[in-house]
Amino acid sequence: MRAEVLRGHLDGLLLAVLADGPLHGYDVVDRLRRHSGGEIDLASGTVYPALHRLERGGLLDSRWSTGGGRRRRVYRLTPAGRSVLEEERDAWHRIASVVTRVLDGAAGRGSAPATLDT
Repeated sequence: MRAEVLRGHLDGLLLAVLADGPLHGYDVVDRLRRHSGGEIDLASGTVYPALHRLERGGLLDSRWSTGGGRRRRVYRLTPAGRSVLEEERDAWHRIASVVTRVLDGAAGRGSAPATLDT
């Protein structure tokens, strides 16, 4: 899946893969790939700027770690990041439900109107 398809959802995806614990950037990319069954395979040039932006926004913090002779930046969720992740999850479930109803034609067959109140 290309980054353009994920526009607007990348932050939530990054926060979600970091919810289980701290990871360095390469592991974030790998976890996205594995958890999506290979469908989300983003370049580090997409992921690292987003991680830095989330850190500047107070949703992540990071520290340097040394392992295997390498120095790596490890990212973890802040309490604010956990809160935003929950908001992202709730919003996604609402959006997915509405889109599914519309694509399946349920909205036109007498079911409740599809709304995206945010």
